Amino acid sequence: MLNAVKGFFIGLALVIPGLSGSIFAVVVGLYEPIMAKINQLRRQPLASLRFLTPIAVGALIGIIAATKGVLWLTVQFPLPSYALFIGLMLGLIPFMWRKVKPLKFHWYQLLWPLIGFGFIYGLTQLSTNSQAENHIALSSLNSPMAFGTMLFAGFFVVALMMIPGISGAIMLMVIGQYGTIYNAMGQVIDFFIALFKADFQTAASVLSTILLLVPFTIGAVLGLFIMARLMTYLLKKFEAQIYAIVWGVVLAAILILVQRGITPTWQFTIGNCLLVLVALIAGGLLTFFFDKPQEKKAS
Repeated sequence: MLNAVKGFFIGLALVIPGLSGSIFAVVVGLYEPIMAKINQLRRQPLASLRFLTPIAVGALIGIIAATKGVLWLTVQFPLPSYALFIGLMLGLIPFMWRKVKPLKFHWYQLLWPLIGFGFIYGLTQLSTNSQAENHIALSSLNSPMAFGTMLFAGFFVVALMMIPGISGAIMLMVIGQYGTIYNAMGQVIDFFIALFKADFQTAASVLSTILLLVPFTIGAVLGLFIMARLMTYLLKKFEAQIYAIVWGVVLAAILILVQRGITPTWQFTIGNCLLVLVALIAGGLLTFFFDKPQEKKAS
């Protein structure tokens, strides 16, 4: 039950742009056990599934519960919402600083964050489509291209968000599929409501959107298994270098959030300045609070 509750909050973190589900898993002490159990699935399937299932169920419930609320907030109140997301990213700085401290400073160490920044920010320049949080690039699974797009999105997002500090929601924004995926997630509730009301026409219409989650899930599972083994090795051998790259990823994500959520709706007023400042501070304190238990545990 405790792991299911932790999974629920990890699910919430997966939906909120800027908050890393993997960071939250680190904070609550589940990241390394999850990696270990995924890697042991073939050798110890029953024991691994007993551990992973309540976490996965809790995360799924958290995602579905948060989806519509987060989308609504970002559309109705973009300035405080995006400022909060940016604050969540800024709150990661103390955590990441502890991780890169073992690196001895040399000029070439600056290449690591530059690689992370260039990779993530460069991806945002590949598409000319609107990639706002409410932009729904695909509304139904109606072609092989849509299937392939969702397959890639699942693999890309889950593979990257296995790296502590990287937000899966922001990675979906980067490739322009945030609205698509969370719209499909939100339709799950509408589907069951339609079934309960015996409104089968609406249920069938909603189902075509929900089916987008099938190839996304296939890609996500592939990304999960491949990256679990890879990240276990990399974090064991090159932890400081990985987190140096994450520094660049976080800086790129902050710039992306400013460009997409703050700049389009910004008007210079005292009220807006105070609103953004309060949201930034709240986001930073929230991430610091999440990181605090892990810090105590480590000490």
